[in-house]
Amino acid sequence: MLLLHCPLLLLLLPLTSRPQKLPTRDEELFQMQIRDKAFFHDSSVIPDGAEISSYLFRDTPKRYFFVVEEDNTPFAVTVTPCDAPLEWKLSVQELPEEASGEGSGEPEPLEQQKQQITNEGGTELFSYKGNDVEYFVSSSSPSGLYQLDLLSTEKDTHFKVYATTTPESDQPYPELPYDPRIDVTSLGRTTVTLAWKPSPTASLLKQPIQYCIVINKEHNFKSLCAVEAKLSSDDAFMVAPKPGLDFSPFDFAHFGFPSDNNSGKERGFLKSSSKFGRQTSAKPRVDLHKVCIGNKNIFTVSDLKPDTQYYFDMFAVNTNTNMSTAYIGTFARTKEEAKQKTVELKDGKVTDVFIKRKGAKFLRFAPVSSHQKVTFSVHSCLDAVQIQVRRDGKLLLSQNAEGVQQFHLRGKAKAKYLIRLKGNKKGASVLKILATTRPNKQLFPSLPEDTRIKAFDKLRTCSSVTVAWLGTQERNKFCIYKREVDDNYNEEQKKREQNQCLGPDTRKKSEKVLCKYFHSQSIQKAVTTETIRGLQPGKSYLLDVYVIGHGGQSVKYQSKLVKTRKFC
Repeated sequence: MLLLHCPLLLLLLPLTSRPQKLPTRDEELFQMQIRDKAFFHDSSVIPDGAEISSYLFRDTPKRYFFVVEEDNTPFAVTVTPCDAPLEWKLSVQELPEEASGEGSGEPEPLEQQKQQITNEGGTELFSYKGNDVEYFVSSSSPSGLYQLDLLSTEKDTHFKVYATTTPESDQPYPELPYDPRIDVTSLGRTTVTLAWKPSPTASLLKQPIQYCIVINKEHNFKSLCAVEAKLSSDDAFMVAPKPGLDFSPFDFAHFGFPSDNNSGKERGFLKSSSKFGRQTSAKPRVDLHKVCIGNKNIFTVSDLKPDTQYYFDMFAVNTNTNMSTAYIGTFARTKEEAKQKTVELKDGKVTDVFIKRKGAKFLRFAPVSSHQKVTFSVHSCLDAVQIQVRRDGKLLLSQNAEGVQQFHLRGKAKAKYLIRLKGNKKGASVLKILATTRPNKQLFPSLPEDTRIKAFDKLRTCSSVTVAWLGTQERNKFCIYKREVDDNYNEEQKKREQNQCLGPDTRKKSEKVLCKYFHSQSIQKAVTTETIRGLQPGKSYLLDVYVIGHGGQSVKYQSKLVKTRKFC
């Protein structure tokens, strides 16, 4: 029979003078002690068949005692370092005759037993130094007083100890399969698929086992205890994915990676603590994530960074005992991003650009002659896009572009410009871009700030509608088109047709109403109206106004949905 002790045991003893023996595995007492977790917290009393967690100060040894009362008793001890290597030694010495099961008379007081232990040397059975989960197992141990000494020379650290005299029947740790490796079955730029063989504890013994995956960019872990030491105490576990869905960390906004907010709740951020009476500071953030996924044995981790090495660890956890066993970890580097083809821009010529959703395109502009200024004109056909311009590696411009915008930058002899265009999250982006060193060369027409078309409800008749729109001080050609639509035509359908880059050449001739030139020296008076006639009563029409610049490039105003009166 087995029990563990240390000098701190005195703190747990009742304040009586009645002699006491080293406790043994009395089943009724054992069950009572197991239920009272506070009885073992940060103490050296460990009942037979239970795992405890404890703490070591650096260079301060800790000692446990336990007694095996009968010869030929199976015996096992497992020590799990958490976040630092440990030195530990197991030794044994004979029990005093009065303390053995064969003794007679009154039990020897505990103080005298401990004094004997201190004064007499024991026989060393096993020693280890490192951060592996290590154990000592004997199928037939002699009776005696066993002593476990632990030391951390690197730093203050947590550790776990488990001891039992019934290792065959207890089996608290999940058993590993004959091949405990994690296989990388698929590798992409942002995903890694892992597979592993199930634990026999689940497949054969039918015990409840769940698997927990740990992902980080630093190293593999040898125990779940080491992982949890890196995670913040209030955020150590993640919610398991819903059935049929694999884990998507950086649904962690960026898997493993800095966030602009919630810094206090960041996964892997260890808060400062004054526990144990020593001043400790917050550890640097680690890119470490853990997710428990139930009992499936294939899993895809997504939203990783391209061309980045990640380390993957798998732990089988017995949900009855909450004790775990580590598979052999692995690592993999995600594939590189597909190299972007750089589009060459020619001076004064418009280039059409298509960008996938969340994608990016790179363009290069290398003027052949010296220049003082360079102008980039961008016509975003749908939603806003982000534009960045670098000259010989130096960032000159970074902002969003919507509609038609011009960017004038200072030039430099023999300079080369790299333009990065990034789409938005809503959908694909379409745009036109013009680069030129001739400031007067303007192919896109100028636009007012407000490109809406206004309809006058009071001027609406059964066969006509009157509309107005703003112009500019620059003389441009305006063309207006109409198209009959169903009564259930809505704003969502209209929005899908808002490609400003589609010009009048894409419209049917029958839809054309008229074209006219218009401008005003006073920007406040740059307003024009037009009455569209020949419409049917009670019908809906979609109206479009196109402004055409001197270079032939056109821009469409925002479409307007109008309806004629049904009765007049």
